[in-house]
Amino acid sequence: MGALVAPAYATPQRDPYGTWTIQGENDAVSTLKGTSDQYYTSGLRAGWTSGTDNLPKPFHDLNRFILGEGVQRISLDVQQLIYTPSATQNPNPPATDRPYSSLLLGTVNLINDTDLSRSVFGIQFGIMGPGGLGRNVQNGFHNLISDTPNKGWRHQLANQPIFQVQMGRIWRLPLISEGRHGVGLDVLPAASAAIGDYRTYGDLATNIRFGQGLQSDFGNATIGPGLDGTDAFTMARPVSWYAFGGVEGQAVAYDATLEGNTIRHNSPHVPNMLWDVGEIHAGVAVMWHGVRLSYSQIWQTAEFSTSRRGLFNYGSLKLSGKF
Repeated sequence: MGALVAPAYATPQRDPYGTWTIQGENDAVSTLKGTSDQYYTSGLRAGWTSGTDNLPKPFHDLNRFILGEGVQRISLDVQQLIYTPSATQNPNPPATDRPYSSLLLGTVNLINDTDLSRSVFGIQFGIMGPGGLGRNVQNGFHNLISDTPNKGWRHQLANQPIFQVQMGRIWRLPLISEGRHGVGLDVLPAASAAIGDYRTYGDLATNIRFGQGLQSDFGNATIGPGLDGTDAFTMARPVSWYAFGGVEGQAVAYDATLEGNTIRHNSPHVPNMLWDVGEIHAGVAVMWHGVRLSYSQIWQTAEFSTSRRGLFNYGSLKLSGKF
């Protein structure tokens, strides 16, 4: 092990290669007993993050104006999120449960790296409702594996266009340097916020990591709310790895998947959304020959007062490659 106070990492390495990512999240695919189609039941994402400093001039100037000096990237992705009540075999879900809903979203993020921070500013746009294709994907998959389809999708939230603005920053603070052959330790505090007709919230999080090649990236993000745009990584050594754990707290002012369609008064909704939501994260990431594979386990507190007791959990698996 090195000294307890580590020197700052060098200026961010220029990276000419884009990063392609696929990510899947599910409440039934978990290191623990899955919840089997309950609440946040599925997330799918595919994305691309550019190499450094090759943005068209209008995006370069906008990045510098909003995020300041640093090494610039841009990311594009598409994602689908599916939410269901707990009583998925009830054709008439109770009014006290989470409504059926799905979202199909595109995201564009401007990314700016300094020695010890990554800043992100972006927009999300798309549709919530039947146009999100949640019923098609979920029940289609259930039919494919000869499982029982969920029976209440006809009560899902109506179609609604989504537009959201988001911004955040992660700081990478070394605590113990890796030395030549040792294991390093760092902490990644983060702050983010979003405003729009999907979810309006503020978020504070921190993760602690130990491993080798920690300067390769800025940690691992889930698909859902919180800071995204963190797929880009550089190879600090032939093989890099780390294990991590952390906590996250959100102050939620609005969530359309819980409170129903924005302009429809008769839309399904929970009786009492909770404004404070907490999460615990733990996982591992490995980088080898331009490929990164990571797994996260997430435990989440209740999002509404009539939800089932106990922590809701789901798993998140992500594969990224540089081309």
